[in-house]
Amino acid sequence: MDIATLIGIIFGLGAIVGSILLMTPDMGMFVSASSFGIVFGGMLASVAVAFPLKDVLQLGTAIGAVFKGGKDTLGGLVDEAVEAAEAGRKGTADLEKHIESIGSFFFKDGVQMVIDGYSLEEITEILNTRIDYRELRENTQAGLFKSMGVMAPAWGMVGTLIGLVVMLSGFGGEGGGTDTLGSGMSAALITTMYGAIFANLFFLPMADKIKTRITSSSTEQNLQLEAARLIHQKKHPIIVREKLNSFIPPKEWKKEAE
Repeated sequence: MDIATLIGIIFGLGAIVGSILLMTPDMGMFVSASSFGIVFGGMLASVAVAFPLKDVLQLGTAIGAVFKGGKDTLGGLVDEAVEAAEAGRKGTADLEKHIESIGSFFFKDGVQMVIDGYSLEEITEILNTRIDYRELRENTQAGLFKSMGVMAPAWGMVGTLIGLVVMLSGFGGEGGGTDTLGSGMSAALITTMYGAIFANLFFLPMADKIKTRITSSSTEQNLQLEAARLIHQKKHPIIVREKLNSFIPPKEWKKEAE
């Protein structure tokens, strides 16, 4: 679980609700099922037009990916690669025994290619292709959230216009008046508020979160790709560690004593 994402959403909702309560104790005036339906339903409809159905149906999976926390640190991946390099220097049999202790599927697959006798060029090409297409899939998810963030305020404005039409059509008739105008305007503006909240608290930040994850995952996998290449070349574990340290900030570099 990505605690930062959860804290951010809770803090944002808390700030909104708290500010409303400071202005008025009546929270009911900010709840509107019809406004929610216009914004959320219209947004999903627009996304269904803009993206293939298979991508829209994976929206739940994409949301789950946003809340999923990272498991590995880059320093831990360097340690894992150094241990594999030590086993690889002893021979293929030792490396094959060691492979079961490798936690990352991507790195394990790269080491398995070394064991299976793939050439250096083949390992590089295959793993680079996997990185490229993972980035493509995840960028589709980011694009989905970005589109939702752009469309939510637009549908909020559509809902507001609908509300204004309904309000003004009855204004001046029986029971009409300033009070009716005020309450009607308030109800119409709720859809704009919903659209802004959906966009700025949920979907646009989620798109940015996935973009950040793409960069982080690509760094991790490029580190593991380089590790697999070094193991294939039977480089000394010290050289493996120093080369892989290039992927992480200097203050986090792994040292021989660790």
